[in-house]
Amino acid sequence: MFIDEVKIEVQAGNGGNGCLAFRREKFIEMGGPFGGNGGHGGNVVFAVDEGLNTLIDLRYKKKYRAKNGEHGQGKGMHGKNAPDLIIKVPPGTVVSDMETGFILGDLTNKDDTLIVANGGRGGRGNMAFATRTNPAPDFCENGEPGEEKILKVELKLLADVGLVGMPSVGKSTIISKISAAKPKIAAYHFTTLSPNLGVVRTKDNRSFVVADLPGLIEGASLGEGLGDKFLKHIERTRVIAHVVDMSGFEGRNPYDDYVTINKELESFNKKIMEKPQIVLANKMDMESSKENLIKFKEKVGKDVPVYEISAIKGEGFDQVLLVLADMLDTIKKEPLYEEEQFESHVLYKFKEEQPFTVIKESDDVYVVKGEEIERIYKMTWFVTDEAFLRFSNKLRKLGIDDKLKEMGIKNGDTVKILDYEFEYRE
Repeated sequence: MFIDEVKIEVQAGNGGNGCLAFRREKFIEMGGPFGGNGGHGGNVVFAVDEGLNTLIDLRYKKKYRAKNGEHGQGKGMHGKNAPDLIIKVPPGTVVSDMETGFILGDLTNKDDTLIVANGGRGGRGNMAFATRTNPAPDFCENGEPGEEKILKVELKLLADVGLVGMPSVGKSTIISKISAAKPKIAAYHFTTLSPNLGVVRTKDNRSFVVADLPGLIEGASLGEGLGDKFLKHIERTRVIAHVVDMSGFEGRNPYDDYVTINKELESFNKKIMEKPQIVLANKMDMESSKENLIKFKEKVGKDVPVYEISAIKGEGFDQVLLVLADMLDTIKKEPLYEEEQFESHVLYKFKEEQPFTVIKESDDVYVVKGEEIERIYKMTWFVTDEAFLRFSNKLRKLGIDDKLKEMGIKNGDTVKILDYEFEYRE
C-alpha cells in the first residue's frame, strides 16, 4: 500500500529528576550536598532509510514517545541519558509542525537525520547548586519536560522526470518499457492508483529516475478524480514529460489534453511551470496520429519539443531517453522549499517582552500562564522551604509580582499556575 501522508504525535523524553541528598559518613564532618543530576531525556529523531518507499509504518502507529532520562541518586551519582527514539522514513520525506505550519526538515539524502522533538535536560541535584554563600543547598530540580508536537509527515518522491497526462494515455506502459518497474496496466481509467518509480539507463550508460504519476483530469487540483493527492510528487522533478495520446482514440483533442494538464499543474503550484517540459506524442502507430500531430505542433509552437513514440511497440525511446539525460545534465537540483519556510528561520513567538499572561478569573483568583513560568514550575520540587523561596524569587525576577500588583491583587488572594494554587503574601 502506498501511503504518502500521515499525521503523528511525538513526545520526547523528560529529563530525569535531580537528587536531594547529603553526605553522611563516619569521621567526615559537614559532608555537604551529595545529590547527582538527572539524565537527559531521549530525542525523537527522523532518519532516512533508503529501503523504504512509503510511510505505511507511520500510518498504524500514531503516537511515538522517547524514554525519560534516569533520575540522579545519592553519593553524587548522575542519572543515565535516555537513548534517542529513531523513526525511519523514506528519502523525500518532509516534516512540518502542525501547530506553527512551518517545516522542520526536508530529508532527501541517505544519511539525513532530523531531531523533531528535543528531550528535556536532566534536573540538577543539590550538589550542582552549592556555592560559597550556600554550601549546603536544600533543594534540587525536577527534569525538564520533553517537547511534544503534532507532525504532518509527507512523502514527495525523489524523481528526475515526471510523466504526466490524462488517464489511459500510456504512462504506465512507457515506464514498464524503459525501466524494470512493473505497474498494473489495463484498458480502463485510473488503473494507476499510486505513483510508480523506475530507474532508467540510457545507451551511453547514464541513469535517472522516472515517476509515473496517476492520471490527471480537469479539476484535479481542486480534488476531482484522484485529486491533488499525487500532484505534490511532481514538485521535486527536474523535467516534466507530458504524455499525450496523439490518436485521439477516446474522442479527446490532444492539444486540449495538453492545455488542461498544464492548467492543473499551475493551479497546484505555479513554480512547476518553470520546469523544462517535453511532449511524448504516444500511440503514433495508429492511423489518425500523424494528422493530429501536425495540428498539435502548429498550436504548441517550437518552444516545447515533441517526440514521437509508440509505447505499445517500444519505439522512439532511445532518442527520448538521451534527450532527457542531456537535459538533466544541465539542470541543477534545487531545494524544494525557501529558507524562510523552515522553523529555524522563524522569530519564535515566545521571545516576547512579557513571556507570560495573567488572567483575573474571579475577584480573588488570578491565573498565570506562559511557557517559561510553566517550565520553571514543572522543574521545581516543592518539598523544602528553600525550594519554595527559590521558586518565588524566579517569579519576582520574571515580573509576575509587579503584574499581579498592577491588577490589584491583595494578601490572601489565590494565584494558580497549572494545577498548583498558592496564597499571595507580600
